Amino acid sequence: QVQLVESGGGLVQAGGSLRLSCATSGRTFSTYAMGWFRQGPGKEREFVAAISWAGGTPLYADSVKGRFTISRDNAKNTVYLQMSSLKREDTAVYYCAAGAGQPRRVPTTTGGYDYWGQGTQVTVSS
Repeated sequence: QVQLVESGGGLVQAGGSLRLSCATSGRTFSTYAMGWFRQGPGKEREFVAAISWAGGTPLYADSVKGRFTISRDNAKNTVYLQMSSLKREDTAVYYCAAGAGQPRRVPTTTGGYDYWGQGTQVTVSS
């Protein structure tokens, strides 16, 4: 069992930055792919970014490429999402997720993950 707790959300003006953190429990964090998803008001949950547990190039949604950066610290059992140049359309609840599997697996769909956090609200004002 893996438990995930997101933090770092809040209210920010357009053009600003935020860093989300996702702390995980369990000794097997380093063997899970980690992803960030978001769900805006009235929208489906959508992929944002993901990183494998074995390194390699992270994947990003086109809408955040060049603005968001996912990273992980296996020693701290934590994954981060650095968000810059935020836009109003980035307003959403952000969820982190953990998925078991092959070392370089980088799932981009919700079905590719086994565990989810409770989410953290990010609101971008104009």
